Amino acid sequence: MSILISILIALIAFLHLYFLYFEMFAWTTKGPKIFRGFPKDLFPKTKSMAANQGLYNGFLAAGLIWTFFISDLDWKFNISVFFLSCVAIAGIYGGMTVSKKITYVQAAPALLTLVLLIVMKLM
Repeated sequence: MSILISILIALIAFLHLYFLYFEMFAWTTKGPKIFRGFPKDLFPKTKSMAANQGLYNGFLAAGLIWTFFISDLDWKFNISVFFLSCVAIAGIYGGMTVSKKITYVQAAPALLTLVLLIVMKLM
């Protein structure tokens, strides 16, 4: 895998580790500052739901981190494509249902990395 793709995967994994932290541990404190359009009383009521979502983001990060420990290049490619696709789909869905910003923060980096990964594989 090229260094650029590895860096992008690491950044995306780091983002999802941050999402894990935010949704599991800082939802009620940072949430109202980030999602200003939501009523403030919503955050305590949705704390367990956000924590569950944060756990899923942790699984996405774990999958992306796992790619750094796979020595077989075909498996590394397949696992990278799978987890980047999961991130992209989650980002597109979040952009459509919660905030368009999610499309740029989550889906766009994953899609860019997927394209680069596939182009590199075809070369």
